[in-house]
Amino acid sequence: MKLLIVSDSHGLHEELKQLKERYEKTVDAMIHCGDSELMASDDEIKGFLIVRGNCDYDKHFPLDILQNIDGNNIFITHGHHYNVKMTLLNLSYKAKEVAADFVFFGHSHTLGAEMINGTLFLNPGSFLMPRGRKDKTYAIVEKNENIITTKFFNHNDEELVELRQTFNI
Repeated sequence: MKLLIVSDSHGLHEELKQLKERYEKTVDAMIHCGDSELMASDDEIKGFLIVRGNCDYDKHFPLDILQNIDGNNIFITHGHHYNVKMTLLNLSYKAKEVAADFVFFGHSHTLGAEMINGTLFLNPGSFLMPRGRKDKTYAIVEKNENIITTKFFNHNDEELVELRQTFNI
């Protein structure tokens, strides 16, 4: 399984279009964790599993998505309803409730990946206004058998190799 995860693009059109063109034929799903500030009818996000963030006004976007991809339960949210800027505790309770194998979220604009009780929690950072670093980022997550690899890329599609992580499950 291979997934593209992006969040907090805040009105970017051309950049999302380029990501979509680059990855749509090479990943099992394209995920946007909210604050796209686009409309559901915009071509740039067609084909994305996308949730509504606190800066999104199109009610066609759900607040959360639970999607099974290749036998993996994927939970997608923006994170503002789970207070992710302060703690992952609320989100970890929700992950346990829905038996999530992967949780993808945004909101804080701060990238990171960590395994909590057998569930991967990943924030791809922001594609427009990153916090904690200057790189505008998105993520690729790959699962091969019992190994999960997370990779972060900058807006020039260059991998930030020092941020790559591998998790054994």
